[in-house]
Amino acid sequence: MAPSPFDPFNQEPVAVRKKNNGPPIKFLVPLIYAPVLPLIRLSLRHKPVLRDRLFTAVLAGAFAHGFYLISDLYDAESK
Repeated sequence: MAPSPFDPFNQEPVAVRKKNNGPPIKFLVPLIYAPVLPLIRLSLRHKPVLRDRLFTAVLAGAFAHGFYLISDLYDAESK
């Protein structure tokens, strides 16, 4: 007879689960940099060189973050 899962005398180790307290931060990052892009364009209207450089840097960071997420997802699925 197999022991019941609620048997207090069952001495088999129980797998410890990692607590998942909300969504992963890496998927919430676009909620931060998406509104920043228009704010850069609007707030630095009188400094076009700085505006364009900062906008390009934030946009490149957004694409790099997206590439990281895609490569991380595909890597996790292939294993």
